[in-house]
Order: sequence, then structure tokens, then C-alpha cells
Amino acid sequence: MAASPRASEDTMNGKATTKEFDVYGDEQEGDIKYRTMVWWKAAALMLAETVSLGILSIPSAFASLGMVAGCILMIGLGAIATATGYIIGNFKIRYPHVHNMADAGEILAGPIGREVLGAAQVIFLMFICGSHVLTGMIAFDTITAGASCSVLWAAISTIICLMCTVPRTLNGISHMSIVSFVSILAAVFITMISVGVVSHQGTVTITSNLSFARGFLAVTNIVFAYAGHVTFFTFIAEMKNPEDFLKALYFLQIADTTLYLIVGVIVYAFIGSTAVSPTLGNTSVTLRRVAYGVALPTIIIAGVVNGHVCAKLVFIRIFCRNGATSRHMTSNSLIGWATWTGICLAIWLLAFLIAEVIPFFNGLLGIISALFTSWFTYGISGMFWFHLTPRSEYWMTTKQKFKTLFWGFTIFMAAFIMVGGLYASIISIIDGNGSLVANA
Repeated sequence: MAASPRASEDTMNGKATTKEFDVYGDEQEGDIKYRTMVWWKAAALMLAETVSLGILSIPSAFASLGMVAGCILMIGLGAIATATGYIIGNFKIRYPHVHNMADAGEILAGPIGREVLGAAQVIFLMFICGSHVLTGMIAFDTITAGASCSVLWAAISTIICLMCTVPRTLNGISHMSIVSFVSILAAVFITMISVGVVSHQGTVTITSNLSFARGFLAVTNIVFAYAGHVTFFTFIAEMKNPEDFLKALYFLQIADTTLYLIVGVIVYAFIGSTAVSPTLGNTSVTLRRVAYGVALPTIIIAGVVNGHVCAKLVFIRIFCRNGATSRHMTSNSLIGWATWTGICLAIWLLAFLIAEVIPFFNGLLGIISALFTSWFTYGISGMFWFHLTPRSEYWMTTKQKFKTLFWGFTIFMAAFIMVGGLYASIISIIDGNGSLVANA
């Protein structure tokens, strides 16, 4: 659901060059300038969006899978996510007009691909916003010891997220992302120190013998920890130099994988099989309140980043039509601001409803990962690679054969995660194992 730029391609020196339509128009004459981010600001946004909720489910995933399987999956899925992020960057460079997954879908499969991927991106981002509302509700409920009903706390979380989403550029939100990263880092460190002081509380296993549903739900929670790819096109579109995206990507992947491993190993080593999710619920009552209080900025800001990207996609769809950009895109017009605010309001109202309908943290993350993260983080990048690579080159050399098999594997992996993850999440919710609000 994005603008429908039609790109025409010329062949020069054997490579396709794209004459792109810029959705932001001529920013020199506009009141609002979008392409202003340097690479480290993009990295801050990516870190804030990816690490915030992803890190909260890691210890419970280790508790289900065991130490060895948890570490192997974390490193392996992180490495593949780095490769798929690299392909997204290459796809954006080849097709500079691409602003979101809908634009990429149009290149892959025409108008149908555009609508399918555009709708999927909007739904996915709204589900992520819903998970942030749910986590905010858990945080407020924990801090206040249940002083009020959960619906009120969910509403308060929604209102705060809505107000913070109103700035129309990612550059304005990037500064908040730094606060978000520091916030979640401090919260998990409080948790790790707390469980370390209390000493070992549960059994730690090297491997684990568990049902397919429970094991695969843990896998989908690790998959969700690398769920940031869906926003990469929008981040790159608002960078001063899109070529610098790889710096931000490598910084993100090294930082988040390292953090996930440290938190997963340490918390699981001390808590053992009794580890709950979200992670902050593994401490004593008092320190749990402190940890959630410290984590509130990241719970809110990371949700704001996803809400902003979702709103931007719809906003562009409205004001960029038939190869022309409306002046409301880059001006401080009443229509522009009213439309933007209305879109933000609709997104967060829907997020509130999602949080109330599916009040299960692990179950919600599992459903999101199965339906969307599996494809946006892994499978679609495989499709991008096959689109970017001429068919005649698939099997030319041993190296090229390996690449062809690898990117074919990512598509198969996405399909397997989707089917297995949906089954595991549904079984978890039916059995009541996905409900972790009480553990918070």
C-alpha cells in the first residue's frame, strides 16, 4: 500500500539503471525534508526497533530449547538475517524509487505483488504496534502492582505512542531511538544483575526434550528478534547517502546478536527452566518494577518507530499518485497534517484492539513471526536475489551454485517457519501457555 512509481529501465554496460520517481519530490522547496539521516541515526532506529521486544523473549526461548540449541539458532538466524539485510540494501540501490515492501512487490509481481506485500507490511506493523501496547500494559500494571485495570494501562500506552508518532520524519525520531536503546540495555542489565545476586534458581539443560509446538514457538520468538527488515526500505529512503546503509546493518546485526546471546545465556544460566517472558519478569517484585520503569522508554519509542513507518506507507499512498507528489507531502498544510494525524490515530486504535484481543505475549510474537517475519526477514530477500540475478548465472560457477541453493533455502525456510510457527502459536494459545501477563 504505497505510491505506485513506474520505473523504466535502460541497459547500460550490461546493467539495469532505473529512472526513479522520488516519492518525496523536490525537497529543496518543501517545508519538511525527509532525506536527512546519517548512517548512525539509521543504525539507532534499527537497533531501537529490533532489540526492544526481541530481547524480552530470548531467555524463555533458551529455557525451551536448551543452551546449545538456543545459541546455535541465535547465531545462525542472525547470520542469515545479515545476509538478507544485505540483499535488501542491494535491491534498494538497484531500484532507488523503492520506498517500502509494496514498491518492491510491484517490481517482483506487478500490481498484485504491490497490493499483497503492501497490505502485509501494514498488517505486520500494526501487529508489532499491538505487541508494544501489550508490553506497555504489562509494564504499567507491574509498576503499579495492578492498581488499575489492564484496559486503562493499554489505553495510556496507546495514547503516549500516538503522541510520539506525530513527527513526520524519521530523523526527528532517531534521537529518541538512542534513549530507547539505552533504556532496554539498562533494564536487561538490572535483570541480569538481579538474577545473578539471587544465584541459581532452576535447572539448566544443554539440550532439551520437548514437544514440536513448544519448541517451535521458542524458535519463532528468536525469529522475531530479527524482525526489523520490514522497515529497512523506509529507513534507507530517508538517509542522506543510501550507500551507507550497510554500515548501519552491520552495526545492528553485531550489536543485537551479541546482546541476545549475553542476555539469553546469563538469565537462563541463573533462572533455568523457570525463565518467563517478558525477560524482565524474572526478577523479584521490587526489581521487576524498577526494570519495567527503566524499560518504558524503549517499549514506547520502538513502537513509535514501527507506527511511524506504517503511517508513512499509507501517507505516501494517499499523496503520491500517477507519478506525481502532492504538495501536502512536504508542506505544513492543514490537509497534510490532518491526514497524517488521522492515519496515526487509526493505526494506534487498531494496535490497542489487537493488544486486547490477543493478550498473550509469546503467543502474539509467535503469530507475528510465523505470518510475517518469516517472509520479510528471510523469504522475500531470497526472491529479491533471484530477481537481481540473471537466470543464466544461477549455475555458472561453484560459488554461484552455492548462492542459488542458499537463497532457495531461505524461501523454503520462510515457508516452513510460517506453517510450523502458526501451528505452535495456536496450540500455545489454546493450552494457555502463551499467556504471560500473570508472570509479569
